[in-house]
Amino acid sequence: MAYTKIHAITATVNKAVDYICNPTKTDEGILISSYGCSPETAAYDFKFALSKTSQSDKNKAYHLIQSFFPGEVSYKEAHLIGVALADKLLEGKYSYVVSTHIDNGHVHNHIIFCAADNIKHEKYHDCKKSYYNIRSLSDDLCREHELSVITPGEKRGKTYKEWQAGKSGSAWKEQLKSDIDEAIKNAETYEDCIALIRAKGYEVKGETFGENAYKFISFRPLDRERFVRGSAKSLGTEYTKERIQERIVQKALAKDKKRVPFPTRKKPLVRDYSKKSLIDTTGDKFAESPGLKHWADIQNLKIAAASYSQAGSIAELEKQISSKSALARAARKSLVDTEHQLKDLGQILKYAEQYQDNRIYHIRYQKSKDKDRYLRQHETELLLHDGAENMLKRLGIDTKKLDVEKLRSDYNALYSKKKTLQKTYKATSKEHESLMRKLDNLNQYLDSPEVFVANKKIDKNTKSL
Repeated sequence: MAYTKIHAITATVNKAVDYICNPTKTDEGILISSYGCSPETAAYDFKFALSKTSQSDKNKAYHLIQSFFPGEVSYKEAHLIGVALADKLLEGKYSYVVSTHIDNGHVHNHIIFCAADNIKHEKYHDCKKSYYNIRSLSDDLCREHELSVITPGEKRGKTYKEWQAGKSGSAWKEQLKSDIDEAIKNAETYEDCIALIRAKGYEVKGETFGENAYKFISFRPLDRERFVRGSAKSLGTEYTKERIQERIVQKALAKDKKRVPFPTRKKPLVRDYSKKSLIDTTGDKFAESPGLKHWADIQNLKIAAASYSQAGSIAELEKQISSKSALARAARKSLVDTEHQLKDLGQILKYAEQYQDNRIYHIRYQKSKDKDRYLRQHETELLLHDGAENMLKRLGIDTKKLDVEKLRSDYNALYSKKKTLQKTYKATSKEHESLMRKLDNLNQYLDSPEVFVANKKIDKNTKSL
């Protein structure tokens, strides 16, 4: 399970990057990755990208935190998930630094990315929709790595306005109490509740009971320096460790007594029977109820007939499945290759623009009579030029033949190709799934031991209707 939250950085990009790249937190720097920049020069690289945009908001970068359930993921796997999240979210357009912190009780990733992209020089738009996209991408990656996923309805994190209000006031305490309430709501035991609070990005201490235990439980968000006590004075009587434990017990008791209401609305009838799956009539309830068995047989006949009428024959259906499967595999392979090309080309384009824009400062430096003075005046531009030149040479690009407009055109063409392939892959996969369901329905229907239609038995060896 991973819990995510994001906030903007308006001033101290270098300090934020230094914090997340702390060697004591990142296994001596092993668990650090970057794209479109290096951790040492990220602030300069971000500054260059920001200088290209015409949008006037103060956001220089964004800081995304991805926290995992304690003990559920290894350090290396957590870092790989963080890099994959950055790649999928930013699509090779934004420079980023990813680090994995392992010094606390729970593993969590920090992702700092530039607020302006390197391709069209547009600012990242932080809103509820973009956060839900982050949440969805993180959940998909957790499923791929067989990790648990936070259930729908759980608190999804702070907005930028909430985070800014919390920096100067007490709004962060309200957020903490809200997160504790959500953890109580989703936890079955007190221990699960504490684990969920940690997974939301909080440090927790003093949660145990006993003679040598602390009197108060304490919580600390990742963006604050001090702990706050779970006491009547600090958070209120509902947030002491004793009361948290009582609330979980009371919730369990109330759940046992709660009656499940009947649904107030009926589900709409499904007219396309080919979209349904056969009913398994081998259970005891069908043997004990001839009426129920008769109804299920009629439903299965409708499903099988609808599947067959749309397919033509089983041989034709298998041929369509094979064709759709091959098309889906080809589309997915092309999509993966295109995404890799986009990432590589995006990095080249970023450094090509950086090199081109700062080339004039390098030429003037070479011609300058007082090189030391010129260096002091234009140190940033000269550093960006030299860094871009070195990266382009490392990527095998001849700076003498550099054509930024062609690179940008190639990138846009690749991006359009990616969108087309995504649509093709999704549509083909959906069609393949539908065809497979029809084939399974027919095979199950024809291979069932007994199939009755209007009290007449059909031979199970009949392979065509």
